[in-house]
Amino acid sequence: MARRETYRFKNKEALQNDETFPGNTVARFEIDPVIRQGFEEGKLLLIDKPLHWTSFDIIRKLRALLRIRKIGHAGTLDPLATGLLIVCTGKFTKRINEYMADEKQYTGQFTLGAVTATFDMEGEPEQQKDYSYVTDELLNVAAKKFIGEIGQLPPVYSAIKKDGVRLYKMARRGEDIELQPRKVIINNFEITKVDLPIVEFKVVCSTGTYIRSLANDFGIALGCGAYLSKLCRTRIGTLVLEDAQTIEQFVQSLER
Repeated sequence: MARRETYRFKNKEALQNDETFPGNTVARFEIDPVIRQGFEEGKLLLIDKPLHWTSFDIIRKLRALLRIRKIGHAGTLDPLATGLLIVCTGKFTKRINEYMADEKQYTGQFTLGAVTATFDMEGEPEQQKDYSYVTDELLNVAAKKFIGEIGQLPPVYSAIKKDGVRLYKMARRGEDIELQPRKVIINNFEITKVDLPIVEFKVVCSTGTYIRSLANDFGIALGCGAYLSKLCRTRIGTLVLEDAQTIEQFVQSLER
């Protein structure tokens, strides 16, 4: 079973209760042809992706609302992540790779004292360990080890392809997966709040960085294990979450 399908199964009730979620019943309305033409020609949209949605769910929703075909996003967010998603329509789709290459900023939480197979809350916590010895100083020292160019192993439960097959599909089949570290750059890694076992952080990093992998590697450095329990993307290049619209706000703007 694919990672996304497994997530949907585990969160079926939450998704069914979200009236705006793609596939659920939502009132249809006609959009002014002039407005639709503007999206056809090309626009840049900043969307605040909600919890449980995949990035492609956002695209499916907007495509259905706008009834346009040329639309895409610049940088995937996992279903458990929230925050800034850049959506391009029309001629702006040519700039998707440009936006994807931009520096990213995230805030979130690590949970210490356990690990998961997915490096986040989709997997079941296991290998519980004592974390009571962890101090603020130890956290800050460990965080500094990751600043700069590092070699990072991507999660085996990810959409990266190996020999033409998505890693999560290979992992679900129980296949052995040998991965090579990928060079990424962590420009800033700051511990912002500590309430053990929860550690809040802010990270500024290059494209291609997996914050889930950073959580797992951070837990190894501390010696007690850790997994990603909350994530929000707050900036891509110069574009910030504060300027983004929720799906509900975007729908309301079309209705007006």
